[in-house]
Formats: sequence, structure tokens, C-alpha cells
Amino acid sequence: MSFVEYGDTIKDGDTAIVFLGHESMFPVKVQQGSVTQTKYGVIRHSTDLIGKKYGSKVTCSKGGWVFILHPTPELWTMNLPHRTQILYSTDISIITMMLELKPGSIVCESGTGSGSLSHALIRTVAPTGHLYTVEFHQQRAEKAREEFREHGVEHLVTVTNQDVCKNGFGVSNIADAVFLDIPSPWEAIGHAKSALKAEGGRICSFSPCIEQVQRTCLAMEEYGFTEINTLEILLRVYNVRTVSLQIPDLGKAAEDNSSTGFDSSNPSHQGSPCANLQQGTVQFKSGVPLREVVGHTGYLTFATKS
Repeated sequence: MSFVEYGDTIKDGDTAIVFLGHESMFPVKVQQGSVTQTKYGVIRHSTDLIGKKYGSKVTCSKGGWVFILHPTPELWTMNLPHRTQILYSTDISIITMMLELKPGSIVCESGTGSGSLSHALIRTVAPTGHLYTVEFHQQRAEKAREEFREHGVEHLVTVTNQDVCKNGFGVSNIADAVFLDIPSPWEAIGHAKSALKAEGGRICSFSPCIEQVQRTCLAMEEYGFTEINTLEILLRVYNVRTVSLQIPDLGKAAEDNSSTGFDSSNPSHQGSPCANLQQGTVQFKSGVPLREVVGHTGYLTFATKS
């Protein structure tokens, strides 16, 4: 099992996603002889998972069923254990595009955190690229190494435990892109410039506060970066629902109905547009925004090494 290569069959030691619904799923490590409890009953790894195909519908002990999905960076972002605040797919998608990443790219990242962005970067640069990720916190760095090994991507990533603001990324003049998600990114701009290739490398800094953005932009200008711009991604989700809208009474419909002998009590007329008009409402399919939406997540500042 690998997060960057699809496998058909569930094997012992795999990380799989137990899918109960779009709002309910969780990861599980498949192990011979283990069981997993769900609200629909028990899943026995030996008989219900190992040897089955990913995407299979598995019946639990209480008669309910779940789907077992192959892990992807998108599913991992929604289900990973949080060690820090993470980036979600809305920001990750624009980061990978604006950094111009592709298979074979070399990327430097700090900090690793919970590994949400790291998995997406690894999948983007695979199979010939590489991610150099730096984490200041030792336990988080060790946990990240363990997860990358379990997920079959350890050959595509190097995890370093050090302070990027003091010691840099440990590489020079090879990176196609650098991503910074640290409290004081302006202190790491010089190291980011050293890690980037001679010309044309891209940098992105994620900061939740505009004061951090201001200091980072000044540092980027000082080190000669160009095309500096900051953006913010706001996601607004709409649900498609059937809504009833009031029809204004303009008088003409009633006159036309009486002149043509329309009888609203006739069952054959109940589904007609005139019947809806007579009742004063009509139904439409409409997009309705959620009452609660995700607001500000952070500012993304991009620049190019000239």
C-alpha cells in the first residue's frame, strides 16, 4: 500500500479508510487478528478486510455496512490525527498550482506539522521528485517519519528535525519551490533563497495574521524576490434544495382561468402550472448557502526568485 500508488487488494499492514458516510469516516491500520468497532458493529480484519478489494462494501456484525477505501492525500487530510493546525484541500490546491509543482519537482517545506500538505506534495512530485521537510519539534518529526514509512512514501521524503530559521533546509540550489508555515517566516527567507535553484524558483508563505504577511513581503523584497503577491481563499458551499416561492397575484391569471373554463378542483389539472399559480406558490431547485461557513484560514504569499 502506498499513498502515491494504487493497489487493488487490502493487505496486512495497510492503512485503509473506513467510510460510513461523507461526514463520517476514519483511518484504520489493517492487522491480522485485529477488530475495529463501528456503530454498525464489528469489522474483523482477518476475514472482512485482508484479501478484499479496495472499494468493497463490508457488512458489520450488526448487519450494517461500510465501504473500505484506498487512502489518498485528500482522504488523509480529512482523517489524520491532528498534532497541529493543518492545511485543507482548499489552500493545498492553490499552493500546488501556484508553486508550479509537477512530477520530478524538488520541494522544501517547513514545518511538517501533521503532514497534511506533505502528503499532497509527495503525491504531486512522485515518482521522481523529492520533498525535504523540516520540523522544529522532535516528537512531531519522529511521528512524521513513522507515518511516511507506514504509508509507503519514505523514499520520496526526507524529514529533518532542526530550526529552519537558524539552520535552513540542509540543501542548496536544488529546490524548485519552498513552502513556509512557521510563526516568523521572514527569518527563513534567506535560507529559502539559498535552497532554491539558481533562477525561477517559487516560494509560498502561509500566515494567519496580516502583520506576518507585511514583514514577510519586506524580507522578500530585501532578498530580491519578484512577483510578490498575497491572496486569501474563501470557500462558500451551496446545498441544492427544493424551495417554494410566492407568486405575485397580478390578476391576469385568474381572469384567463375563468374565461377558459379552468377548474382547479379537477384532478387532471392538479399538476399543471396554472394549478400552482392558483395556489400562489411554485417550487424551484435552488442553491442555498450553509448557515455556517469556513471563514479566514490564512494568507498565502507567493514570490519568484529572480
